[in-house]
Amino acid sequence: MALPALGLLLAAALLRAEAAPPVRSFQIDFDRDCFLKDGAPFRYVSGSVHYARVPRAAWRDRLLRLYMAGLNAVQVYVPWNYHEPQPGVYDFSGDRDVEAFLDLAAELGLLVILRPGPYICAEWEMGGLPAWLLWTADIVLRSSDPGSNVTEAFGTQRYVEPRGPLVNSEYYTGWLDYWGGPHASISAALVAQGLANMLQLGANVNMYMFHGGTNFAYWSGADFKGKYEPVTTSYDYDAPLSEAGDPTEKLFAIRTVISKFQPLPVGPMPPPTPKCAYGWVALHKYADLLDVLDVLSPSGPIQSQFPLTFEAIKQAQGFVLYRTQLPRDILAPATLRAPPHSICDRGYVMLQKEYQGTLERDGQTELRVKGKAGDMLDVLLENMGRISFGANFSDFKGLLGNLSLDSRPLSNWLIYPLTIDAAIHQGWPHAAQTKSSSRSRAGPAFYAGTFETPGIAWDTFVKFPGWSKGQLWINGFNLGRYWPQQGPQQTLFVPGSILRVGCPNNITVLELEGAPPNPSLLFLDQPLFNRTINHRLLDKE
Repeated sequence: MALPALGLLLAAALLRAEAAPPVRSFQIDFDRDCFLKDGAPFRYVSGSVHYARVPRAAWRDRLLRLYMAGLNAVQVYVPWNYHEPQPGVYDFSGDRDVEAFLDLAAELGLLVILRPGPYICAEWEMGGLPAWLLWTADIVLRSSDPGSNVTEAFGTQRYVEPRGPLVNSEYYTGWLDYWGGPHASISAALVAQGLANMLQLGANVNMYMFHGGTNFAYWSGADFKGKYEPVTTSYDYDAPLSEAGDPTEKLFAIRTVISKFQPLPVGPMPPPTPKCAYGWVALHKYADLLDVLDVLSPSGPIQSQFPLTFEAIKQAQGFVLYRTQLPRDILAPATLRAPPHSICDRGYVMLQKEYQGTLERDGQTELRVKGKAGDMLDVLLENMGRISFGANFSDFKGLLGNLSLDSRPLSNWLIYPLTIDAAIHQGWPHAAQTKSSSRSRAGPAFYAGTFETPGIAWDTFVKFPGWSKGQLWINGFNLGRYWPQQGPQQTLFVPGSILRVGCPNNITVLELEGAPPNPSLLFLDQPLFNRTINHRLLDKE
Protein backbone atom coordinates (compact mmCIF):
# COMPACT_ATOMS: atom_id res chain seq x y z
CA MET A 1 0.00 0.00 0.00
CA ALA A 2 2.94 2.31 0.60
CA LEU A 3 4.22 2.27 -2.96
CA PRO A 4 0.91 3.26 -4.64
CA ALA A 5 0.47 6.02 -2.07
CA LEU A 6 3.99 7.32 -2.79
CA GLY A 7 3.26 7.22 -6.49
CA LEU A 8 0.12 9.27 -5.99
CA LEU A 9 2.05 11.84 -3.98
CA LEU A 10 4.75 12.09 -6.67
CA ALA A 11 2.12 12.48 -9.39
CA ALA A 12 0.35 15.21 -7.41
CA ALA A 13 3.65 17.03 -6.91
CA LEU A 14 4.41 16.90 -10.64
CA LEU A 15 0.97 18.22 -11.50
CA ARG A 16 1.43 21.11 -9.06
CA ALA A 17 4.83 21.88 -10.57
CA GLU A 18 3.38 21.92 -14.09
CA ALA A 19 0.49 24.15 -13.02
CA ALA A 20 2.69 26.62 -11.16
CA PRO A 21 3.20 29.87 -13.09
CA PRO A 22 6.70 30.51 -14.42
CA VAL A 23 8.95 32.70 -12.33
CA ARG A 24 8.77 36.25 -13.72
CA SER A 25 11.69 38.62 -13.48
CA PHE A 26 13.08 41.80 -14.99
CA GLN A 27 16.73 42.61 -14.35
CA ILE A 28 19.75 44.44 -15.74
CA ASP A 29 22.70 42.42 -17.03
CA PHE A 30 25.67 44.77 -16.69
CA ASP A 31 28.04 42.23 -18.25
CA ARG A 32 26.10 42.02 -21.51
CA ASP A 33 24.72 45.60 -21.43
CA CYS A 34 21.11 44.49 -21.70
CA PHE A 35 17.89 43.84 -19.85
CA LEU A 36 16.95 40.33 -18.77
CA LYS A 37 13.28 39.41 -18.98
CA ASP A 38 12.45 36.11 -17.30
CA GLY A 39 16.16 35.34 -17.35
CA ALA A 40 16.66 35.90 -21.11
CA PRO A 41 18.21 38.92 -22.90
CA PHE A 42 15.50 41.38 -23.84
CA ARG A 43 15.16 44.60 -25.79
CA TYR A 44 12.02 46.72 -25.97
CA VAL A 45 10.87 48.74 -28.96
CA SER A 46 8.01 50.79 -27.61
CA GLY A 47 5.64 53.58 -28.62
CA SER A 48 3.77 56.18 -26.57
CA VAL A 49 -0.03 56.17 -26.72
CA HIS A 50 -2.06 58.27 -24.26
CA TYR A 51 -5.43 56.67 -23.52
CA ALA A 52 -6.72 60.07 -22.34
CA ARG A 53 -6.26 61.41 -25.88
CA VAL A 54 -8.04 58.50 -27.59
CA PRO A 55 -11.75 57.56 -27.34
CA ARG A 56 -12.14 54.23 -25.57
CA ALA A 57 -13.86 52.73 -28.61
CA ALA A 58 -10.60 53.21 -30.55
CA TRP A 59 -8.13 51.83 -27.97
CA ARG A 60 -8.00 48.31 -29.47
CA ASP A 61 -7.53 49.69 -32.99
CA ARG A 62 -4.59 51.90 -31.97
CA LEU A 63 -2.87 49.20 -29.90
CA LEU A 64 -3.34 46.59 -32.63
CA ARG A 65 -1.66 48.85 -35.20
CA LEU A 66 1.22 49.46 -32.79
CA TYR A 67 1.62 45.70 -32.33
CA MET A 68 1.45 44.99 -36.08
CA ALA A 69 4.17 47.57 -36.67
CA GLY A 70 6.54 45.27 -34.75
CA LEU A 71 6.61 47.03 -31.40
CA ASN A 72 6.54 44.91 -28.26
CA ALA A 73 5.61 47.55 -25.67
CA VAL A 74 3.44 50.62 -25.21
CA GLN A 75 4.37 53.53 -22.97
CA VAL A 76 1.47 55.07 -21.04
CA TYR A 77 1.07 58.20 -18.93
CA VAL A 78 -1.50 58.40 -16.14
CA PRO A 79 -2.68 62.05 -15.77
CA TRP A 80 -3.52 62.74 -12.12
CA ASN A 81 -5.96 65.55 -12.94
CA TYR A 82 -7.85 63.29 -15.35
CA HIS A 83 -8.70 60.89 -12.53
CA GLU A 84 -9.06 63.15 -9.48
CA PRO A 85 -10.91 66.27 -10.70
CA GLN A 86 -11.76 67.30 -7.14
CA PRO A 87 -9.86 66.41 -3.95
CA GLY A 88 -10.87 62.88 -2.98
CA VAL A 89 -13.21 62.48 -5.99
CA TYR A 90 -11.95 59.79 -8.37
CA ASP A 91 -13.06 58.77 -11.85
CA PHE A 92 -11.84 55.58 -13.55
CA SER A 93 -14.93 55.00 -15.68
CA GLY A 94 -15.49 55.13 -19.44
CA ASP A 95 -12.63 56.82 -21.29
CA ARG A 96 -10.81 57.02 -17.94
CA ASP A 97 -10.74 53.25 -17.35
CA VAL A 98 -6.98 52.85 -17.40
CA GLU A 99 -7.26 49.26 -16.16
CA ALA A 100 -9.25 48.32 -19.27
CA PHE A 101 -6.55 49.95 -21.45
CA LEU A 102 -3.84 47.91 -19.72
CA ASP A 103 -5.90 44.73 -20.10
CA LEU A 104 -6.21 45.38 -23.83
CA ALA A 105 -2.45 45.81 -24.12
CA ALA A 106 -1.90 42.50 -22.34
CA GLU A 107 -4.50 40.76 -24.52
CA LEU A 108 -2.63 41.87 -27.65
CA GLY A 109 0.71 40.67 -26.27
CA LEU A 110 2.13 44.10 -25.51
CA LEU A 111 4.20 44.96 -22.47
CA VAL A 112 3.46 48.25 -20.72
CA ILE A 113 5.86 50.94 -19.56
CA LEU A 114 3.70 52.78 -17.04
CA ARG A 115 4.48 56.40 -16.18
CA PRO A 116 1.97 57.28 -13.44
CA GLY A 117 3.21 60.73 -12.52
CA PRO A 118 2.11 62.55 -10.40
CA TYR A 119 3.66 64.98 -12.90
CA ILE A 120 3.80 63.98 -16.58
CA CYS A 121 4.22 67.18 -18.67
CA ALA A 122 3.05 65.72 -22.04
CA GLU A 123 1.69 69.14 -23.13
CA TRP A 124 -1.29 68.21 -20.97
CA GLU A 125 -3.20 70.72 -18.83
CA MET A 126 -0.87 71.69 -15.94
CA GLY A 127 1.37 68.73 -16.76
CA GLY A 128 -1.14 66.34 -15.20
CA LEU A 129 -1.21 68.06 -11.82
CA PRO A 130 -4.78 68.93 -10.73
CA ALA A 131 -5.77 72.60 -10.75
CA TRP A 132 -7.13 72.26 -7.23
CA LEU A 133 -3.55 72.30 -5.97
CA LEU A 134 -3.69 76.03 -6.77
CA TRP A 135 -6.52 76.51 -4.28
CA THR A 136 -3.59 77.05 -1.93
CA ALA A 137 -2.54 80.41 -3.33
CA ASP A 138 1.07 80.31 -2.10
CA ILE A 139 1.73 76.70 -3.10
CA VAL A 140 5.17 75.91 -4.57
CA LEU A 141 5.00 73.27 -7.29
CA ARG A 142 7.81 70.93 -8.32
CA SER A 143 10.16 72.54 -5.80
CA SER A 144 12.50 69.52 -5.65
CA ASP A 145 13.16 69.55 -9.39
CA PRO A 146 14.83 72.45 -11.28
CA GLY A 147 12.36 71.70 -14.33
CA SER A 148 15.27 71.03 -16.86
CA ASN A 149 14.53 68.63 -19.75
CA VAL A 150 17.88 67.83 -21.33
CA THR A 151 18.20 64.85 -23.69
CA GLU A 152 21.65 63.38 -23.15
CA ALA A 153 23.47 61.48 -25.86
CA PHE A 154 24.38 57.85 -25.35
CA GLY A 155 28.03 58.86 -25.03
CA THR A 156 27.17 60.96 -21.98
CA GLN A 157 25.20 58.06 -20.53
CA ARG A 158 28.21 55.80 -20.93
CA TYR A 159 30.39 58.42 -19.18
CA VAL A 160 28.31 58.15 -16.01
CA GLU A 161 27.20 54.54 -16.54
CA PRO A 162 29.92 52.58 -18.35
CA ARG A 163 27.86 49.37 -18.48
CA GLY A 164 24.21 48.47 -18.81
CA PRO A 165 21.52 48.72 -21.51
CA LEU A 166 21.23 51.79 -23.70
CA VAL A 167 17.80 53.43 -23.45
CA ASN A 168 16.10 56.28 -25.30
CA SER A 169 12.83 56.75 -23.44
CA GLU A 170 11.57 59.54 -25.73
CA TYR A 171 12.66 59.30 -29.35
CA TYR A 172 10.66 62.05 -31.01
CA THR A 173 8.87 60.95 -34.16
CA GLY A 174 7.43 64.43 -34.70
CA TRP A 175 6.51 67.48 -32.67
CA LEU A 176 3.50 69.32 -31.30
CA ASP A 177 1.70 72.36 -32.68
CA TYR A 178 1.03 75.69 -30.97
CA TRP A 179 -1.80 78.05 -31.88
CA GLY A 180 -0.34 80.64 -34.21
CA GLY A 181 2.66 78.55 -35.24
CA PRO A 182 3.42 76.32 -38.23
CA HIS A 183 2.30 72.69 -38.39
CA ALA A 184 5.21 70.51 -37.25
CA SER A 185 6.62 67.98 -39.67
CA ILE A 186 9.61 65.62 -39.51
CA SER A 187 10.45 63.41 -42.49
CA ALA A 188 9.80 59.68 -42.36
CA ALA A 189 13.28 58.98 -43.73
CA LEU A 190 14.97 60.95 -40.94
CA VAL A 191 12.95 59.23 -38.20
CA ALA A 192 13.55 55.78 -39.71
CA GLN A 193 17.29 56.35 -40.02
CA GLY A 194 17.58 57.49 -36.42
CA LEU A 195 15.68 54.41 -35.25
CA ALA A 196 17.90 52.13 -37.34
CA ASN A 197 21.04 53.68 -35.85
CA MET A 198 19.82 53.10 -32.29
CA LEU A 199 18.65 49.53 -32.91
CA GLN A 200 22.01 48.78 -34.53
CA LEU A 201 23.64 49.79 -31.25
CA GLY A 202 21.39 47.39 -29.38
CA ALA A 203 19.49 50.23 -27.72
CA ASN A 204 16.01 50.10 -26.21
CA VAL A 205 13.75 52.73 -27.74
CA ASN A 206 10.40 54.33 -26.98
CA MET A 207 8.93 56.45 -29.77
CA TYR A 208 7.17 59.59 -28.53
CA MET A 209 4.55 59.77 -29.91
CA PHE A 210 3.58 56.64 -31.81
CA HIS A 211 0.00 57.92 -31.83
CA GLY A 212 -0.70 61.41 -30.52
CA GLY A 213 -4.49 61.64 -30.60
CA THR A 214 -6.52 64.68 -29.55
CA ASN A 215 -6.68 67.16 -26.66
CA PHE A 216 -10.44 66.95 -26.28
CA ALA A 217 -12.40 69.38 -24.09
CA TYR A 218 -9.99 71.64 -22.16
CA TRP A 219 -7.09 69.19 -21.70
CA SER A 220 -4.50 70.87 -23.93
CA GLY A 221 -1.70 72.46 -21.96
CA ALA A 222 0.66 75.30 -22.81
CA ASP A 223 4.36 76.07 -22.87
CA PHE A 224 6.10 79.22 -21.72
CA LYS A 225 9.16 80.24 -23.72
CA GLY A 226 9.37 83.94 -22.99
CA LYS A 227 5.64 84.12 -23.75
CA TYR A 228 2.57 81.97 -23.22
CA GLU A 229 2.13 79.42 -26.04
CA PRO A 230 -1.09 77.33 -25.88
CA VAL A 231 -1.10 73.90 -27.53
CA THR A 232 -3.60 73.11 -30.29
CA THR A 233 -6.53 70.75 -29.86
CA SER A 234 -4.94 68.28 -32.25
CA TYR A 235 -2.05 66.29 -30.82
CA ASP A 236 -1.38 64.65 -34.18
CA TYR A 237 2.35 65.17 -33.48
CA ASP A 238 3.19 64.14 -37.07
CA ALA A 239 3.32 60.67 -35.48
CA PRO A 240 3.44 57.28 -37.27
CA LEU A 241 -0.28 56.87 -36.57
CA SER A 242 -2.24 59.99 -37.48
CA GLU A 243 -4.62 61.82 -35.14
CA ALA A 244 -7.41 59.59 -36.48
CA GLY A 245 -5.27 56.46 -35.95
CA ASP A 246 -4.40 55.82 -39.60
CA PRO A 247 -1.02 54.39 -40.68
CA THR A 248 1.26 56.89 -42.37
CA GLU A 249 4.36 56.68 -44.57
CA LYS A 250 6.35 57.12 -41.36
CA LEU A 251 4.76 54.02 -39.80
CA PHE A 252 5.67 51.81 -42.75
CA ALA A 253 9.22 53.18 -42.77
CA ILE A 254 9.54 52.36 -39.06
CA ARG A 255 8.05 48.90 -39.62
CA THR A 256 10.61 48.17 -42.31
CA VAL A 257 13.45 49.16 -39.97
CA ILE A 258 12.14 46.98 -37.14
CA SER A 259 11.82 44.00 -39.49
CA LYS A 260 15.60 44.02 -39.97
CA PHE A 261 16.19 43.44 -36.25
CA GLN A 262 13.33 41.20 -35.14
CA PRO A 263 10.44 39.24 -36.68
CA LEU A 264 7.21 41.10 -37.38
CA PRO A 265 3.80 39.72 -36.38
CA VAL A 266 2.15 37.64 -39.08
CA GLY A 267 -0.46 39.49 -41.11
CA PRO A 268 -1.01 42.85 -42.79
CA MET A 269 -1.31 46.25 -41.17
CA PRO A 270 -5.03 47.08 -40.76
CA PRO A 271 -6.10 49.61 -43.40
CA PRO A 272 -7.18 53.17 -42.55
CA THR A 273 -10.62 53.41 -41.01
CA PRO A 274 -13.31 54.85 -43.32
CA LYS A 275 -13.93 58.58 -43.09
CA CYS A 276 -17.05 60.43 -44.21
CA ALA A 277 -17.47 63.90 -45.67
CA TYR A 278 -20.96 64.67 -44.37
CA GLY A 279 -20.83 68.06 -46.09
CA TRP A 280 -22.36 71.37 -45.06
CA VAL A 281 -24.50 71.71 -41.94
CA ALA A 282 -26.36 74.97 -41.33
CA LEU A 283 -26.54 76.33 -37.78
CA HIS A 284 -28.75 78.98 -36.22
CA LYS A 285 -27.90 81.41 -33.48
CA TYR A 286 -29.50 80.22 -30.27
CA ALA A 287 -28.61 82.98 -27.81
CA ASP A 288 -25.96 85.44 -26.74
CA LEU A 289 -24.03 84.09 -23.78
CA LEU A 290 -25.03 87.06 -21.63
CA ASP A 291 -28.71 86.23 -22.15
CA VAL A 292 -28.50 82.69 -20.72
CA LEU A 293 -26.52 83.18 -17.52
CA ASP A 294 -29.40 81.64 -15.56
CA VAL A 295 -28.70 78.34 -17.36
CA LEU A 296 -24.91 78.58 -17.44
CA SER A 297 -24.44 79.78 -13.87
CA PRO A 298 -27.38 78.35 -11.88
CA SER A 299 -25.71 79.10 -8.55
CA GLY A 300 -25.62 82.79 -9.41
CA PRO A 301 -22.74 85.27 -9.11
CA ILE A 302 -20.17 85.74 -6.38
CA GLN A 303 -19.85 89.31 -5.14
CA SER A 304 -16.36 90.71 -4.60
CA GLN A 305 -14.82 94.15 -4.34
CA PHE A 306 -12.05 92.99 -6.69
CA PRO A 307 -11.80 90.20 -9.28
CA LEU A 308 -11.18 86.64 -8.07
CA THR A 309 -9.21 83.99 -9.96
CA PHE A 310 -10.66 80.70 -11.25
CA GLU A 311 -8.84 78.98 -8.41
CA ALA A 312 -10.31 81.28 -5.76
CA ILE A 313 -13.81 80.29 -6.83
CA LYS A 314 -12.71 76.63 -7.30
CA GLN A 315 -13.28 76.39 -11.05
CA ALA A 316 -10.64 74.40 -12.92
CA GLN A 317 -11.32 74.93 -16.62
CA GLY A 318 -13.49 76.65 -19.17
CA PHE A 319 -14.94 80.13 -18.71
CA VAL A 320 -15.80 82.65 -15.98
CA LEU A 321 -17.73 85.90 -16.50
CA TYR A 322 -16.73 89.08 -14.61
CA ARG A 323 -19.32 91.89 -14.43
CA THR A 324 -19.29 95.42 -13.07
CA GLN A 325 -20.77 98.83 -13.95
CA LEU A 326 -19.25 102.01 -15.27
CA PRO A 327 -18.80 104.24 -12.21
CA ARG A 328 -19.41 107.48 -14.13
CA ASP A 329 -20.34 108.91 -17.52
CA ILE A 330 -17.60 108.32 -20.09
CA LEU A 331 -18.61 110.70 -22.88
CA ALA A 332 -15.24 110.64 -24.64
CA PRO A 333 -13.47 107.29 -25.15
CA ALA A 334 -11.48 106.24 -22.08
CA THR A 335 -8.85 103.52 -21.75
CA LEU A 336 -9.94 100.25 -20.22
CA ARG A 337 -6.65 98.67 -19.18
CA ALA A 338 -5.50 95.41 -17.60
CA PRO A 339 -2.20 95.21 -15.68
CA PRO A 340 0.55 93.26 -17.48
CA HIS A 341 0.04 89.45 -17.47
CA SER A 342 -3.27 89.76 -15.57
CA ILE A 343 -5.50 88.42 -18.38
CA CYS A 344 -5.21 84.64 -18.19
CA ASP A 345 -5.70 83.87 -20.89
CA ARG A 346 -8.18 85.78 -23.10
CA GLY A 347 -10.86 88.26 -22.08
CA TYR A 348 -13.84 89.07 -24.31
CA VAL A 349 -15.17 92.53 -23.39
CA MET A 350 -18.81 93.61 -23.73
CA LEU A 351 -20.32 96.98 -22.76
CA GLN A 352 -24.12 97.02 -22.56
CA LYS A 353 -23.94 93.60 -24.30
CA GLU A 354 -22.07 95.07 -27.27
CA TYR A 355 -18.76 93.37 -28.05
CA GLN A 356 -15.83 95.77 -27.70
CA GLY A 357 -12.83 93.55 -28.40
CA THR A 358 -10.47 91.07 -26.80
CA LEU A 359 -7.77 91.44 -24.16
CA GLU A 360 -4.91 88.92 -24.27
CA ARG A 361 -2.31 87.53 -21.91
CA ASP A 362 0.71 88.49 -24.00
CA GLY A 363 -1.01 90.77 -26.47
CA GLN A 364 -3.51 93.60 -26.36
CA THR A 365 -4.15 94.72 -22.79
CA GLU A 366 -6.29 97.83 -23.33
CA LEU A 367 -9.39 98.98 -25.21
CA ARG A 368 -11.07 102.35 -25.72
CA VAL A 369 -14.65 102.49 -24.42
CA LYS A 370 -17.35 105.06 -23.65
CA GLY A 371 -20.74 104.92 -21.99
CA LYS A 372 -22.93 106.17 -19.17
CA ALA A 373 -22.73 105.70 -15.43
CA GLY A 374 -24.30 102.35 -14.55
CA ASP A 375 -23.70 100.76 -17.95
CA MET A 376 -22.93 97.06 -17.63
CA LEU A 377 -19.34 95.99 -18.35
CA ASP A 378 -18.77 92.25 -18.86
CA VAL A 379 -15.50 90.41 -19.40
CA LEU A 380 -15.66 86.71 -20.31
CA LEU A 381 -12.37 85.07 -19.32
CA GLU A 382 -11.20 81.96 -21.16
CA ASN A 383 -8.70 79.49 -19.72
CA MET A 384 -6.62 78.32 -22.73
CA GLY A 385 -4.72 75.66 -20.77
CA ARG A 386 -2.22 75.78 -17.93
CA ILE A 387 1.52 75.69 -18.48
CA SER A 388 2.67 72.08 -18.47
CA PHE A 389 6.36 72.26 -17.55
CA GLY A 390 8.97 74.25 -15.66
CA ALA A 391 9.90 74.78 -12.02
CA ASN A 392 7.09 76.25 -9.88
CA PHE A 393 4.85 76.84 -12.88
CA SER A 394 1.82 78.02 -10.90
CA ASP A 395 -0.47 79.23 -13.69
CA PHE A 396 -3.51 80.89 -12.13
CA LYS A 397 -6.42 81.69 -14.44
CA GLY A 398 -8.97 84.47 -14.84
CA LEU A 399 -8.53 88.14 -13.94
CA LEU A 400 -5.34 88.17 -11.86
CA GLY A 401 -5.45 91.93 -11.40
CA ASN A 402 -8.06 94.64 -11.42
CA LEU A 403 -9.11 96.48 -14.56
CA SER A 404 -8.89 100.25 -14.58
CA LEU A 405 -10.68 102.98 -16.49
CA ASP A 406 -8.34 105.85 -17.26
CA SER A 407 -6.09 104.54 -14.46
CA ARG A 408 -8.93 104.43 -11.91
CA PRO A 409 -9.53 100.87 -10.60
CA LEU A 410 -12.95 99.36 -11.12
CA SER A 411 -14.70 97.68 -8.20
CA ASN A 412 -17.86 95.89 -7.06
CA TRP A 413 -17.60 92.84 -9.29
CA LEU A 414 -20.11 90.06 -9.85
CA ILE A 415 -18.28 86.86 -10.80
CA TYR A 416 -20.22 84.10 -12.58
CA PRO A 417 -18.70 80.59 -12.61
CA LEU A 418 -19.95 79.12 -15.89
CA THR A 419 -20.86 75.42 -15.98
CA ILE A 420 -21.35 75.23 -19.73
CA ASP A 421 -20.44 71.56 -20.08
CA ALA A 422 -22.89 70.53 -17.37
CA ALA A 423 -25.73 72.35 -19.14
CA ILE A 424 -24.88 70.78 -22.50
CA HIS A 425 -24.57 67.30 -20.97
CA GLN A 426 -28.13 67.73 -19.73
CA GLY A 427 -29.34 68.38 -23.28
CA TRP A 428 -29.24 72.16 -23.42
CA PRO A 429 -29.85 73.98 -25.70
CA HIS A 430 -31.45 71.32 -27.93
CA ALA A 431 -33.87 70.15 -25.24
CA ALA A 432 -34.83 73.71 -24.28
CA GLN A 433 -37.47 75.93 -25.78
CA THR A 434 -36.03 77.64 -28.85
CA LYS A 435 -34.64 81.06 -28.09
CA SER A 436 -33.55 83.60 -30.69
CA SER A 437 -31.56 86.76 -30.15
CA SER A 438 -33.33 90.04 -30.77
CA ARG A 439 -30.49 91.17 -33.00
CA SER A 440 -27.35 89.84 -34.58
CA ARG A 441 -24.42 90.76 -32.35
CA ALA A 442 -20.74 89.93 -32.36
CA GLY A 443 -19.23 88.50 -29.22
CA PRO A 444 -19.83 85.28 -27.25
CA ALA A 445 -22.91 83.41 -28.45
CA PHE A 446 -24.25 79.88 -28.84
CA TYR A 447 -25.18 78.32 -32.16
CA ALA A 448 -27.02 75.06 -32.67
CA GLY A 449 -27.87 72.62 -35.44
CA THR A 450 -28.26 68.95 -36.27
CA PHE A 451 -27.14 66.47 -38.93
CA GLU A 452 -27.72 62.79 -39.63
CA THR A 453 -25.30 59.99 -40.44
CA PRO A 454 -26.61 57.60 -43.10
CA GLY A 455 -25.92 53.95 -42.38
CA ILE A 456 -22.75 53.77 -40.25
CA ALA A 457 -21.26 56.62 -38.23
CA TRP A 458 -17.72 57.09 -39.55
CA ASP A 459 -14.96 59.35 -38.28
CA THR A 460 -15.02 62.82 -39.82
CA PHE A 461 -13.36 66.24 -39.56
CA VAL A 462 -15.18 69.54 -39.14
CA LYS A 463 -14.06 72.84 -40.67
CA PHE A 464 -15.18 76.31 -39.54
CA PRO A 465 -15.40 78.57 -42.62
CA GLY A 466 -15.64 82.20 -41.54
CA TRP A 467 -15.74 81.45 -37.81
CA SER A 468 -13.34 83.11 -35.38
CA LYS A 469 -12.66 81.13 -32.21
CA GLY A 470 -14.63 78.94 -29.85
CA GLN A 471 -15.62 75.52 -28.57
CA LEU A 472 -17.54 72.67 -30.23
CA TRP A 473 -19.79 69.97 -28.73
CA ILE A 474 -21.48 67.14 -30.64
CA ASN A 475 -24.03 65.07 -28.74
CA GLY A 476 -22.72 66.61 -25.54
CA PHE A 477 -19.10 65.52 -26.22
CA ASN A 478 -16.64 68.42 -25.96
CA LEU A 479 -14.42 68.12 -29.04
CA GLY A 480 -12.17 71.02 -28.03
CA ARG A 481 -11.17 74.47 -29.18
CA TYR A 482 -11.22 75.75 -32.74
CA TRP A 483 -9.29 78.84 -33.85
CA PRO A 484 -8.93 78.87 -37.65
CA GLN A 485 -7.91 82.52 -37.78
CA GLN A 486 -4.86 81.71 -35.69
CA GLY A 487 -4.07 78.30 -37.15
CA PRO A 488 -2.34 76.12 -38.03
CA GLN A 489 -5.14 73.67 -37.20
CA GLN A 490 -8.18 74.25 -39.40
CA THR A 491 -10.34 71.20 -38.56
CA LEU A 492 -11.36 69.28 -35.45
CA PHE A 493 -11.35 65.48 -35.39
CA VAL A 494 -14.78 63.96 -34.76
CA PRO A 495 -14.63 60.27 -33.72
CA GLY A 496 -17.40 58.20 -35.23
CA SER A 497 -17.97 56.62 -31.83
CA ILE A 498 -19.65 59.80 -30.53
CA LEU A 499 -22.10 60.00 -33.45
CA ARG A 500 -25.59 58.52 -33.60
CA VAL A 501 -27.22 56.55 -36.38
CA GLY A 502 -30.95 56.83 -37.02
CA CYS A 503 -31.47 60.05 -35.10
CA PRO A 504 -30.14 63.61 -35.31
CA ASN A 505 -26.68 64.49 -34.02
CA ASN A 506 -26.82 67.67 -31.94
CA ILE A 507 -24.21 70.34 -32.65
CA THR A 508 -23.55 73.14 -30.14
CA VAL A 509 -20.99 75.86 -30.83
CA LEU A 510 -19.82 78.59 -28.50
CA GLU A 511 -18.39 81.26 -30.80
CA LEU A 512 -16.44 83.83 -28.80
CA GLU A 513 -15.82 86.71 -31.21
CA GLY A 514 -18.02 86.53 -34.29
CA ALA A 515 -19.69 83.93 -36.52
CA PRO A 516 -20.10 84.28 -40.31
CA PRO A 517 -23.34 85.83 -41.65
CA ASN A 518 -24.72 82.41 -42.65
CA PRO A 519 -23.23 80.17 -39.98
CA SER A 520 -22.40 76.69 -41.28
CA LEU A 521 -19.90 73.93 -40.60
CA LEU A 522 -18.27 71.75 -43.25
CA PHE A 523 -17.63 68.07 -42.49
CA LEU A 524 -14.70 66.63 -44.45
CA ASP A 525 -13.09 63.21 -44.83
CA GLN A 526 -9.58 64.48 -44.13
CA PRO A 527 -7.95 66.96 -41.74
CA LEU A 528 -6.51 70.35 -42.64
CA PHE A 529 -3.39 71.50 -40.81
CA ASN A 530 -2.79 74.60 -42.91
CA ARG A 531 -0.41 77.31 -41.90
CA THR A 532 -1.96 80.73 -41.52
CA ILE A 533 -1.47 83.40 -44.19
CA ASN A 534 1.05 85.25 -42.03
CA HIS A 535 3.20 82.15 -41.65
CA ARG A 536 3.14 81.45 -45.38
CA LEU A 537 4.35 84.98 -46.05
CA LEU A 538 7.12 84.66 -43.47
CA ASP A 539 8.25 81.38 -45.03
CA LYS A 540 8.76 83.11 -48.41
CA GLU A 541 10.89 85.92 -47.02
